[in-house]
Amino acid sequence: MKALIVDDEELARKRVLNLLAEVEEIQVLGECTNGKSAITQINKLKPELVFLDINMKDMNGFEVLNKLRVIPKPVVVFVTAYDNYATKAFDVDAFDFLLKPFRDERFFKTIKKVLHISKNEAQENFEKRLQTLFEVYKKDQANTSIPLKLPVRQGNKTILLKPEDISYICASGYYAEIFSKDNKYVLRESLNNLNDFFKDHAFFRIHRSVIVNLNHIKEIVHSDFSEVDVRMKDDKLLRISKSHKKELFEKLGI
Repeated sequence: MKALIVDDEELARKRVLNLLAEVEEIQVLGECTNGKSAITQINKLKPELVFLDINMKDMNGFEVLNKLRVIPKPVVVFVTAYDNYATKAFDVDAFDFLLKPFRDERFFKTIKKVLHISKNEAQENFEKRLQTLFEVYKKDQANTSIPLKLPVRQGNKTILLKPEDISYICASGYYAEIFSKDNKYVLRESLNNLNDFFKDHAFFRIHRSVIVNLNHIKEIVHSDFSEVDVRMKDDKLLRISKSHKKELFEKLGI
């Protein structure tokens, strides 16, 4: 069975890739980092199996599936950290899925299920299941409240920061320094309050003075004396405290 991995997080792609290396029946055709390239590669390579992230920066997984023109349709396994409408879809068994962070045992249970799906079954159920997913998605989108944004006062303006644009937050006395891709913002707020503010998003407190966006972690660096750091996408190294290391690794699926 030929497979394609679609996820905008490098660590997430590597996690699936490493696990698939143990499955002789599956050959990985490649990796895609966004929805647009996924549509192109799926239509071109015609994989029989696709591991598909739901939340990507350019589009969601449902939109990717809706634009596929390939025949026969692939078996799709959703991989997601959390998502309200996706959870509802999973409740009706629309597709199989892996909820991050997932354990090795859960992954191989999914693989076993996938390997027993016949081509006819996959094709017959694809359109029906896709329609079910979109109905759930559209209904949930209609009821979605205003997206969460963090207000930061800057002179005579208030900047509204979207969670996905924030890379990490560092404590600095009575203030918090908020780092995005291109800017640094200073906010008079405690990390405890900010940690609560982002509790339903992909943020994790790796140290008493540092909160990171898990989607902005580039790699894990093992330093001397058993110390571990995270390297962010801007190459900033941030120390992980020993008390938070185990939970962080579980969230990253390491």
